Amino acid sequence: MAFSLPPLPYSTSALAERGMCQETLELHHGKHHNAYVTALNGLVESKNLQGKTLEQIVADAGKGGADGMPVLNQAGQHWNHILFWQVMSPNGGGESLPGKLSSAINDSFGGLAQFKEAFKQAGVTQFGSGWAWLIMKGDGKLAVTKTPNGANPISTGEGTPILGCDVWEHAYYLDFRNVRPNYLDNFLNKLVAWDVVESLMEKGGLQSGQSA
Repeated sequence: MAFSLPPLPYSTSALAERGMCQETLELHHGKHHNAYVTALNGLVESKNLQGKTLEQIVADAGKGGADGMPVLNQAGQHWNHILFWQVMSPNGGGESLPGKLSSAINDSFGGLAQFKEAFKQAGVTQFGSGWAWLIMKGDGKLAVTKTPNGANPISTGEGTPILGCDVWEHAYYLDFRNVRPNYLDNFLNKLVAWDVVESLMEKGGLQSGQSA
């Protein structure tokens, strides 16, 4: 089997009124994400990845130090973007969260406002390229973290990602130029599909369904 680029769960123009223009989605999904998939498929044979799920590959690459980086750069970014597209919606954002997710955020952060501030800070303070995450820890508590480049909480072993925001410049430069804080505000307030985040929390995270 080969890895494949999953279709967006909405049209490339669907998020334009929510702060993410059609050109951003066309380039980000059709060019950047597709390039990670192509590069990952090119590594399958040389790195003996046959038969492994995408999640296994990411976890193993994260334990491989410098030797694992070529695989993590591509496999991590493929997994990260699968999640990223799913946790956004043309009807996203808002202050009203589903009940179980709302309770978990209140228990872990003290409220939605406190969570948003922590998540925004993670994204703003990630130097260079990387990701901001909401993760579920082993004890069921939620936490915010960040990772550089293509790494994610699966590769670092920190926990199970249920929300991720891409803070590479190609994710926001056409819409927000170099003002990353505004992009993160827009993501949290207008784009996040909270019902999907709650579903991922209840299911124990995303399973890509893809394997080498």
